[in-house]
Amino acid sequence: MSTEFSELGESFDLTRKIIFNCTSRARIPTDNGDFILHYYRNNLDNKEHLALVYGEIAGHDPVLVRVHSECFTGDVMGSLRCDCGPQLHAAMRMIAEEGRGVIIYLRQEGRGIGLEMKLRAYNLQDAGYDTVDANLLLGHQADERNYLPAVYILRDLGLHAIRLLTNNPTKIEALRSLGIHVTDRVPLQVAANHQNIGYLTTKVQRMRHLLEIDSSANDGRPMTASPTPESNRLHPQIVHADRFQTLRERAADHHRRTGRPLVTLSYAQSLDGCLTAQPGEPFAISSPQSLAWTHTLRASHDAILVGIGTVLADDPSLTVRFAEGVDPQPVVVDSHLRLPLTTKLIARSSPLWVATTDQSDPIRRQHLEAHGARVLTLPTVGTGVDLAALLDQLGAEGVRSMMVEGGAEILTSFWRSGLAQQAIITIAPILLGGLHAVRAPLYSANGVGLHFPRLRRPQSFNAGEDIILWGEIE
Repeated sequence: MSTEFSELGESFDLTRKIIFNCTSRARIPTDNGDFILHYYRNNLDNKEHLALVYGEIAGHDPVLVRVHSECFTGDVMGSLRCDCGPQLHAAMRMIAEEGRGVIIYLRQEGRGIGLEMKLRAYNLQDAGYDTVDANLLLGHQADERNYLPAVYILRDLGLHAIRLLTNNPTKIEALRSLGIHVTDRVPLQVAANHQNIGYLTTKVQRMRHLLEIDSSANDGRPMTASPTPESNRLHPQIVHADRFQTLRERAADHHRRTGRPLVTLSYAQSLDGCLTAQPGEPFAISSPQSLAWTHTLRASHDAILVGIGTVLADDPSLTVRFAEGVDPQPVVVDSHLRLPLTTKLIARSSPLWVATTDQSDPIRRQHLEAHGARVLTLPTVGTGVDLAALLDQLGAEGVRSMMVEGGAEILTSFWRSGLAQQAIITIAPILLGGLHAVRAPLYSANGVGLHFPRLRRPQSFNAGEDIILWGEIE
């Protein structure tokens, strides 16, 4: 089967041909009868997607179909943390009882974030976050699955109308938007247990799943506490509304006087001043309340800037997810244009701005621009971007305020240069012994022109267990 993305809508408008072929199939005897397993190769995502077919399906639209995403822990190991394994086996049983049907098995572990990230999300869930917030803390969306491979498989099997076994309205909407006629939703209810009742509750409350949850499955055990999304969103805007209004007014005044954006250095660090335990490895430091604060702060700035090291280590989204407000314009400082074309920042609907030097590779500039990024070419200072020139250009573009979030190299550069006007630092009550947020020295090698930045009129307050320190930079 070969087709173009353009057949399926503007969201998949690419010029290359997509190859999606069934290369092998075999009979699989099970307790529910004999299925035929179809193996698919493709150049869309290069994953090994499967289709488990029962009975004669050709000419029998609408056929009962389950689109199931891979879950190694649930499907293979029988983990009680989710309902994936029981759903898979229930779907096989229901299709066998129907006499015909299809289970499409998509290799999209952990709602699309992969097994490694899913295991990290499990650790965050054990620390009190729900499944949605755990994904967001790791820099992912709540659900990153793509149902386009399922469409290619359905087409290859000759199916255009289906009855979908699902509790997820988003799955129905996605398939319909890609041209599949979903005539009915067939519920797929399985029993809850004390390990997954919180997981199922999050599905209902935050992901619109249509489920009836038997609370007796909890056996009287206390459910794991998780951040309340409503309180996370409302608390910073209401309690600190005056602070954010003052920030916006000060930024407008600074822009009028200097032609540059007001620069806020904002980052989360441990008690010993570290951003993470290991360089290149993300570490969730902030409490849910301080995360909400940080995202409200993002929404109060016109732009948000990080260095290329942060992008390579964390692949951040830099969006406003834990608060109400508009996403700031993302800016990445990348002297040598090492930015991967697969980063989430490239995939955003609004163009990414990449600040580089006049010494960077022009071919890489062309590639980034071809993928929708806007490359800002600036003079070189030392081995990096002239930050003063960058601020001049951003100010000319109408950027009145900019938040600098990291990493250590870019934060240190702003501290050294004296180009930032204020700092808002989240301090978490933990010792990491890892990568420090600011690197020495902040003064010249010969001791001339000593420069030890200091906060003027600092204020502090709590956000959950964390302390927020806010002050102007002398």
